[in-house]
Amino acid sequence: MKRNGEWIAEGVVFTASILAAWISRVWWIVLPTGILYMGIHAEGEYRRRKKIREIYAQIDRVLRGDYTTAFEEYQEGDLSILQNQLHKLVIRLNEQTVQLGQDKRYLMNAMADISHQLKTPLTSVNIILSFLMEENLTYEERLHLSGKLSNALSHVEELITTLLKLSKFDAGVVQFQNAPVSVKKLADTVFEGMAVQLELKEVLLTYDIAENVSFTGDFQWTKEALENIVKNCMEHTPSGGQIQMEAQENPIYTEIIVRDNGTGIQKEDLPHLFERFYRGKGTENTGVGIGLSLAAEIVRRQNGTIKVFNAKNGGAEFQICFYKMLP
Repeated sequence: MKRNGEWIAEGVVFTASILAAWISRVWWIVLPTGILYMGIHAEGEYRRRKKIREIYAQIDRVLRGDYTTAFEEYQEGDLSILQNQLHKLVIRLNEQTVQLGQDKRYLMNAMADISHQLKTPLTSVNIILSFLMEENLTYEERLHLSGKLSNALSHVEELITTLLKLSKFDAGVVQFQNAPVSVKKLADTVFEGMAVQLELKEVLLTYDIAENVSFTGDFQWTKEALENIVKNCMEHTPSGGQIQMEAQENPIYTEIIVRDNGTGIQKEDLPHLFERFYRGKGTENTGVGIGLSLAAEIVRRQNGTIKVFNAKNGGAEFQICFYKMLP
């Protein structure tokens, strides 16, 4: 009898002979398949590395400030996810760059406008002071020059005060109250604050507003806006003219109308009237060009709109709408 070891040895030899016979028959299939697989794998690896090098090059261009770089779109896999994220990053960087450029240009223009606005009254102050230093002036002449000096200084004070208020809006530090505002009480307060100016200009301010007309907002800031609008109307209304204020409320909004019978607004000035430092053709030299801009900013921050157009019977008409908040 054969021993166990001999049986095992014969089994191994038999298996090896069968395997060798099988390989001798299929090697011409296995070998090309293996070579083909290795070739496909190598080709895929080459393409993957090539795409990675392309992404590296695109990232390098972005780092050098070329935010117009367009990342090639890959169909699937990790590279597709990476490409999408990089594309989003480039878009954000481009938007931030554009915004920074706009902010820089706005700041430069604002500084130039402020410098120009301050230069004119300060030059007037220097000239008036030089005249006041003359010894041979009469009392009436000194009084006249002192009045001009006071007006010039008031102009500077108004400009600085309004600019400070606008800067608070730009910085986002203004907090509006959210309380019921009576339009009748608002009109009363505006009239009381401007009564002297209206009397000196000989302009009549009239209004007949129902007690129950109201909106939700900030009383003090809205008063500021309304005063600037009434002041603008007063400056463009001749002596003996009239400014009318009216208001109505409906389920959607509360509307306030301020109308004068002055000279009206030039057609080319209408689209720009609420822009900062914009001064139309009919603007007096005493205007600073930012009162209406502040008024518009106040109205818009309270879920409102403001429009201006020439009234049918002449003069300018300002329309303010405060929309009601949905419950």
